Amino acid sequence: MGENGPVTSVTDAPLPAVTRLIATDLDGTLLRDDKTLSARTVAALAAAEEAGVEVFFVTGRPARWMDVVRSHVQSHGTAICANGAVVTDLRTDGDLLSVRALERGAALHVVRTLREVAPGTSFAVELTTGINYEPAYPPFHLDPGATVAIAEKLLHEDAPGTGAPVLKLLAHHTELAPDAFLDLARTAVGDRAAITRSSPSALLEVSGLGVSKATTLAACCAERGIAPAEVVAFGDMPNDVEMLSWAGASFAMGNAHPDALAAASGRTATNEEDGVALVIERILAARAEARTEAR
Repeated sequence: MGENGPVTSVTDAPLPAVTRLIATDLDGTLLRDDKTLSARTVAALAAAEEAGVEVFFVTGRPARWMDVVRSHVQSHGTAICANGAVVTDLRTDGDLLSVRALERGAALHVVRTLREVAPGTSFAVELTTGINYEPAYPPFHLDPGATVAIAEKLLHEDAPGTGAPVLKLLAHHTELAPDAFLDLARTAVGDRAAITRSSPSALLEVSGLGVSKATTLAACCAERGIAPAEVVAFGDMPNDVEMLSWAGASFAMGNAHPDALAAASGRTATNEEDGVALVIERILAARAEARTEAR
């Protein structure tokens, strides 16, 4: 199967005995290809909330790009953004509850290394205050106020510890195959940073070492007394792999990357076919059946 090729068979993977939290990626997972939520998905999210199941949006997106789901958050309002670098409260104007920054020295090491092993790489720097990028980097039309300069200048500090925290470094290549670029970067950079990807293009996302959707989700669950066995996760790309492996039950989308399919305990329909809603409906039906049998 090629990357993001359709999966036609959907397995009925076992669900947890008790589901207390649903963790779902957004792009390619919860959202349709046009970046909207279907009516069925909206209804499923609302039903989960009513049943007392927390829903966490866990995404590579920055907090400022969360308007698409802001009106569908539960009462807790918590979302994990930037691949685990940020926990934010969507009920506010983007208040950051926690930040796990990428050290600028580590980011500069990645820049130097990728310039050497993958000439032609261009970079962007995602900060708590917005994104800045190099002249050769594909421009962000959603961020017209970005500073454009070479990455070394964007990462420069007048004194150690000054400047907004770096959430992640983005590295783009116009010629390399996406997975080949990822493998090359991980080998070259070693243990200086965490590198993943979620785009269909050769676009890498570099976070601080140990930062991932899974590690931040695990911390949020621990704060709530929720065990991994009580979590159901959904995802479609390599940046979801750790989360899919960590959760007690996990579902790769029918359009998922092979690595996500291998990491998940089950699979569901595509994002265009409301794959997340389909499983949420199963979860809620199982809860209703259990209550009926307990009477």
